[in-house]
Formats: sequence, structure tokens, C-alpha cells
Amino acid sequence: MIFTHLRVHQIFGANTDVGKTIFATILSLANATQGKRVFYLKPVSTGAPWDADDTHVKKYRPKGALISTKCLIQMDEPVSPHLAARSAKKVISDDLLLRQVREHLIECSKDMHISGDLDAAYLETAGGVLSPVPSGTTQADAYRPLRHPVVLVGDSKLGGISTTLSAYEALNSRGYDINSVVMFVNDRYRNHQYLEEWFASRGIKLLAFDPPPPPPPGRNHTKDEMNMKEYYAHTSTTANATSLIDHLDGCHSIRLSTLQSLPQRASRTLWYPFSQHKTITSQNDITVIDSAHGDFFTTTSIPTTTEPSQTLISGSQFDGSASWWTQGVGHSHSHLTATAAYASGRYGHVIFPKTAHEPAVSLAESLLHTQGKDWASRVFFSDNGSTGMEVALKMALRWTARLYDECSKDKRDFQVLGLSGSYHGDTIGAMDACEGGIYNSAVEWYKGRGFWLDPPTLGFEKRELRLRIPWSDESLVFDSLPDAYNIPDRQKTTMGELYRTYIQKEITKLVQNGTTFGALILEPLVLGAGGMKFVDPLFQAILVDVVRSMSGVLLPPRPKANESDPMPTLPVIFDEVFAGLGRLGFPSISPVLGVKPDIAVYAKLLTGGLVPLAATLASQHIFEAFLGDDKRSALLHGHSYTAYPVGCAVANTSLRLLQEMVRGESFRTAQMDWGIVAEPSQTYPATSYPPRTKPHQFACSLWSQRFVKELSDLPIIKRAMALGTVLAFELDDGFTVSGYSSTAAERLLSSLKTDTCAPPNEFSVHFRTLGDVGYLITSLTTEKPLIRRLEANLLHILEARSRRI
Repeated sequence: MIFTHLRVHQIFGANTDVGKTIFATILSLANATQGKRVFYLKPVSTGAPWDADDTHVKKYRPKGALISTKCLIQMDEPVSPHLAARSAKKVISDDLLLRQVREHLIECSKDMHISGDLDAAYLETAGGVLSPVPSGTTQADAYRPLRHPVVLVGDSKLGGISTTLSAYEALNSRGYDINSVVMFVNDRYRNHQYLEEWFASRGIKLLAFDPPPPPPPGRNHTKDEMNMKEYYAHTSTTANATSLIDHLDGCHSIRLSTLQSLPQRASRTLWYPFSQHKTITSQNDITVIDSAHGDFFTTTSIPTTTEPSQTLISGSQFDGSASWWTQGVGHSHSHLTATAAYASGRYGHVIFPKTAHEPAVSLAESLLHTQGKDWASRVFFSDNGSTGMEVALKMALRWTARLYDECSKDKRDFQVLGLSGSYHGDTIGAMDACEGGIYNSAVEWYKGRGFWLDPPTLGFEKRELRLRIPWSDESLVFDSLPDAYNIPDRQKTTMGELYRTYIQKEITKLVQNGTTFGALILEPLVLGAGGMKFVDPLFQAILVDVVRSMSGVLLPPRPKANESDPMPTLPVIFDEVFAGLGRLGFPSISPVLGVKPDIAVYAKLLTGGLVPLAATLASQHIFEAFLGDDKRSALLHGHSYTAYPVGCAVANTSLRLLQEMVRGESFRTAQMDWGIVAEPSQTYPATSYPPRTKPHQFACSLWSQRFVKELSDLPIIKRAMALGTVLAFELDDGFTVSGYSSTAAERLLSSLKTDTCAPPNEFSVHFRTLGDVGYLITSLTTEKPLIRRLEANLLHILEARSRRI
């Protein structure tokens, strides 16, 4: 939380008993001496109330000083907060704790000194940096969503250098700003001398203060209190104390000016992707993100008034696009950041050709045993989905070219077979593998190299899950989402035969017209950037089956010497950059379709959104197409950061988390909501679906069935669909421009960015649109109550708009 006229600092200690409360008192008194208002907050306290830290600050508050004290949660047993909560049988969640802190600080901001001076709030933690809060979460993690600047109290005792540096690293690795380190002078160990130089090299100011007087003999409380009053009166007015207050005030001012200058600086220097800069007409068109945690950004705005009640300039904004589809486990996940820190400390980056490091090998093995189970044998690493698709195209086209080379030396102009509305990335080769459209047709080098079939799609219309076929009057309504994804049963229907006949006819016609195909490319289940089109999985399954059964038409005759070998088939590429790794609720997609690819590409969720990385999986026969006696036969592709060890290590952790979530309680609850009898919680290999469970039984969404049906029934909605974490809806608002060029969704949903959901924990929604298609994507960790609030807010906005048309 960031206020203009209220500076908030969180006081962490390198250990217990390092003087956090004493320094909190010094800081409070030093501020009050300057005539400023001070708010001291102890979020959690254990032990007798008369001995509590807020009581200590209140005791030594001079008469008339503008110092307010507050303790939010008091538990009597003098033990760690998680033990005290357990003993008192109290359930105090992190959300509850943070909500109380937020509410208290907002009240403080409304009760500020009318002079307009910069007032201060100090939040004192309990124990050390990694000591637990009542829920058992470490303090550094529990308070991270607030990300208040830190005053770290160092340890002056023997061993204190180590504990202080460890505390700093724990906070720094979680994204906290440590504005200052304070500690007591200890002439014997002189920790402050070593640490002052160490922190100075990192631009952090350390100030050392004389320690308080020792307790007098004989438990003379009156004398002890008198000594402490004298100590505080003197210490709070020293040059060190004044310097510290000025430094903290300065840090706050620099933070404000930096954040408030970012829109103007960005508009002068940045060239945004997928953005028309002529539409950026004011600073409010640029969202300033101070930090991100879990499902939310912390965004800042420029205040429009100097009224105290309007001085909060930060807010929570739900990341509605999962940051361009990269987030699966939430921003700043502590397991991922810790893994990244370890790998960067162990490796940094190392060259990859003909070398091996444990993160890359382990990741390759994990991908082969999960996503590539029973079909893939090799993994090629690159840096993003588009590059991963370039690699996939090179692999597939080389394999097909080698087959033609055995029959003819003529150079072939290979085309790809795909689906209309597909998108495989922004690099030239990936663009050429897509049908001409707004993404690629304006690129001067674009040359569409293929043919793209119009796929049937699924979506809820007027509360019914309906199949639409663009080239047929046939239609179909499904009783449930799992029914639509039950490929084995649907293969036997007349719809399957309709698809098969259509595909065979189109391919035969194209080949007769001289088209030579080098690969089939599919985005399984959902065409992401093409408008969030939920393709009928039966159509994709039959397309793969038909392509493989038509080898005699699509590929040259086999040489007589090889006639005993298995019939070669056109390489099939699955672009799972968007749909893969659990985003759609399936542990893996290939079993859903009942067909296996020859090549598949994964990115985005692969590293949980922390660092760029992509992986292209290939079957053994694809790999063997690049074996030869000279280097020219090899796959001559790569980049400097191939198999980046930090990315590979993070991906290993990310995959483990994603696998746990897809099989976790949230998705089991969602399965029941969508009419699936979920298997009881059980242990089974991550490489497979649960025993006695068919893949289509995972067809569900974290978005509620009732909500999706209500959404589809609005006059303003053409279709709505949800699967896994993804919600998409096509708008029908009478706009003359449709497709990606439309601004319909952007206009209709604009209030999501400005309106906040109802208390507690108000937040707005950051979103991206695809022309006349709106969509929201959660992470796999987004909790049910939050999704229900998003549903209610979205319905409210769209219902209001529907009433006006």
C-alpha cells in the first residue's frame, strides 16, 4: 500500500531479541519530535498484554505526542504465533491478517495530521524474518502482498553478522525494498562496522545506535522505566535518529516520484507490443505496476486531490490475462523464486552444445515422462513459444524433405496443413505457418505457406453447449462438457463420419491441385490468439487420423527397398504453448484427443511465468532425420541462452506444482460442479490419469457452470465457453467491425479496470481482449471465492450493458 502523505515502513528483525520494539519506539519518538503524526501497529502479538510491544511504545510516548498504537491480534500464550493460534483454537488466515492491516492503514491515512506533513506508520513484526504468522506462513511470505519498504534491525550479538545477512537475503529474494538497516553498537563484536561497509556496497544505509541501559539490579522497575525514558529522550533526538527519519522520508519521496514519472518516461522511450501508440493519449492509458504477487498486480495512479482520504495511490488489480498466459501458479511464487536464486547462484548461464547440466537433463526427462509419454524421445530447448515452433517446423520439414529426397532430388515448396484462426508466434517462419490475418498479413515478408481448414467450434449459447460447423448446417447440443470431450464414444457417431468425409475431400482436392504438404500443425482444443475458439476435439482427432491414413496421397511412394518398413506419415505438430501443461484442466492433452503428435511445443506455463523458456519435444524418427556424416545434416538452430539453467531449474519446480494443482482439491470441486463424479483423492503417477478415470472426465472449469450458462444467456453475448482456467465470450453489440480489429470487448469491459469489486479487499481487473472476444484466465491456484467475485462483477457489467441495447 502506497500513500502520498503517509510513509509506511515494516520493521523486520534479523532474529528475535534484537531490539525491534526499541527501534520502533525510537523511530516513533523521532517522528513525533518533528511534530508529525505516527501510527504504530503490531499486527500479531503473543504473551501478556501488559508486556506487549504496543504497550511498550505507548508507555514511553511523551505527553501530547501524536503517536497512536494498535495491536490487531493478541494471544496470551508467549510462544510463536502459529503455536499460540493453535493453542487458542483460532483460525487466522493470511488473508484475514492482511485485510485487517490494510483496513487499519486506510483508517490511519484518513486520520492524518492536517498540516499535510509526511506522517509515518511503523508495522513491527514478531521474531525473525522467517518466523511464522498464526497460519504458519513465514512473515516474509505472509506480508509480501503488501510489500512495504523495510527497516531491518540487525543483530549485534555473536553470530549476528550471519543472521543479519541471512535476513537481508530472505527479504531481498522476495522483492522487498530494504531502505535502511539499524542496529546497536557492540564494542566487543563490532558487527556494525563490518555490516555498514557490506550494506553500503549495495546502496543501503546502516545506522548504529548506542544500546539501551541494562536493567538495574534487584528488579527495580521504577528505576528501569526512568532509565529508558532518559534513553529514548536522548536517542530519539540524536543526529543518527534525525538522519534516519530524513533518509526514510527521502526514500518515500523517491519511490513516489519514480512511480509517478513512469508513464511519461515510458511514453517517450518504449515501443509496446500489440499496441497502437496513437491510442495512448494520456498518462492514465499506461498502467504502472509496482509489483505483483499471487493473482494480483499492485498498481499505482497519480492522485487527483490532496485530500487525506484520497492519498492512497496504490491498488490491487487482478491479472485477468495471466500476464499474457504465462501465469499458472501465481506471481512471485516463493518456490519458483527460491529455485531461480539457487540456480543462478550455482550456474548463472553455461554454454549448452555438447554439455550437460542437471536442470536441463532433469527437465527433459520430466517432459518425456509426462507430456511426451509413449511417443517422444528428445527435447530441444529454446527461449519462447514462437521460437519453439520455428524449431518444430524445421524438424518436420526436414523429415518430410528427407523422404522426398529418397525419391527425387527436386526442391519442394512445402506447405503446412492447419486450422483457420491458428496462431503460432511472431517470428517469420511461425507467421508463414498461419493463415493471413491481422497479425501477419501486414508484415512485408509474410508469405502464407499452407492451407487452413475451418474448424467446428464449441460454446454455450442460451445456456446450451452447442457445436457449430462453419461449412455445414449440421449442429449438435451436448448434455454436458465431458460429453463433448468423450472422443471414444463420439467417434462412433455420424458427426465423426461427416468430419472424416469433409477432411478427406479437402486434402484430396489440394493434393490434386499440386499442393505438397510438409506437416500438419494444430493448437489442440483451443485456438488462443485466434479468438479463443474452442475447437471440437473430435474434429482434431479425426484430422490427425485422416492425415495419417492418407500417406499414400500426401507423401511420395516408398522406394522398393523400404517397402517392408512401417508406412511413413506426415509429421503432426501440436502447438501446446497456450493449451498445454494443465491450463485447460487436463494433465496432458494427447490422451484427450486419443492421438499422439510427432512433435510438440511447450512454453508460457513451463516456468510458471518467471523466466522465458520453451521446449520442443520430438519422436525418435524425427530425431533420426538429422543424423548424418557431416554437420550440415544436424539441426543447426540455437541461441546463446539455450537450456538456460535458471529457466530449466524453475521449470522443474513449476511442472511439479502444476501437476499437483491439476489433481488437487480445486479441480476435484470443479469436476463435481460440472457434473463429473470425481475420483477420491489418491496417489497416482504424475505421468498418467488416475486409475479408472477417462481423460474426458477431466473436462471441467474453475469458472462455475451456472455462471457460464448465465453469461451465455445475455443478449449481448453470442457465445461463452470455459475450460480449465480459461473463460471466453464473444460479444454481439451491433458493432460494424468484428474480429481482432474490433474494439467492442475493450469498450464494454473498460469499467473492469476502474471499478472495484465489493469489499473486503477491493480490486479492479486488468485484462486484454481479442477484438470482439473478451476473456479472463485464472492461475491454477486462484481460489474459488475470488473466482466467484470475478463472475459476479463481470455479470453485473454485462447485464447493465445488455439492458441498454
